[in-house]
Amino acid sequence: MTADRPRAGAGFFKGHGLGNDYLVFPFGDRWAASPEAVRAICDRWRGVGADGVVLHSPPEDRPFRLRMFNPDGSEFERSGNGLRVFAAYAASRSWVAGEGFAVEVGGDRIRMRVEQRLGGGGYDVSVEMGRASLDPADAGLAPGWEERPLAHPSEGKLDCTLVSVGNPHCVVFTDDPSEAALSRLGPFLTAHEAFPAGVNVQLVRPVSRGCVEIAIWERGVGRTRASGTSSCAAAVAAAGRGVVDHGDVEVRMEGGTLQVSVSPELEVVLRGPVWEVARGRLSDGFLDALGSATPERGPPGLPSAGSRSSANKT
Repeated sequence: MTADRPRAGAGFFKGHGLGNDYLVFPFGDRWAASPEAVRAICDRWRGVGADGVVLHSPPEDRPFRLRMFNPDGSEFERSGNGLRVFAAYAASRSWVAGEGFAVEVGGDRIRMRVEQRLGGGGYDVSVEMGRASLDPADAGLAPGWEERPLAHPSEGKLDCTLVSVGNPHCVVFTDDPSEAALSRLGPFLTAHEAFPAGVNVQLVRPVSRGCVEIAIWERGVGRTRASGTSSCAAAVAAAGRGVVDHGDVEVRMEGGTLQVSVSPELEVVLRGPVWEVARGRLSDGFLDALGSATPERGPPGLPSAGSRSSANKT
């Protein structure tokens, strides 16, 4: 349904956190954030290309109000990297400096801080992600599955911990967080009947008392090089299992490393670099095509849902 989808302006900011890239647009009147339009804009060959879209309210509105969309057009609760890309954008416009500031997204209020500016258009950004939950129901587990094991046809019973950090995660502890294992387990779990709304999947291998390695498969995206909320979920699950200590946890991914602080009460803070990539404006012709999109075909001359490029996102 698109009736409640916001409209956005034509100008955009593009940034990434460890290769997980987002386009930031202001609320406006140039295009409606329908699933078809979001898919077209995120397409890496026929659109601008991104792992997601963040829409924001005007800078005079505080706290900032945000809406976030996956490259398949679906709306989701929050993204740690998407939040941090927005913080970099706000800092680049001098809307925020070193002080903390708040945003509202997915029904929650979240505080962030630009800790410092780095060279080359980089920003060191921290996000207070709030209190995580290890209650399976909070992670979207369907009633009746509480006592049933999650098992893969060829892998057998999976060693899973379910976590909510404002969005749902299924953390699988394994000695094999390989590309092949992720390709088997990621799409299987994210579409599993135990998770009616879908779930983000992480394969996690503890490295030390303060470090884990993860591989990521996100709902609405697929295989992902980096993810902020996935890093948080992995650190929370590992701390809950007692395989890492509470406090600072280094989370290593294909795209790089993020720092996650997990308190004994499961209060979570995410920190790491984000980088500005580009600023631009959607052309009038592209906007016209977005305006004539249909659910069946998408915008004329632009990709339909069936032909969307596979994102390499989180």
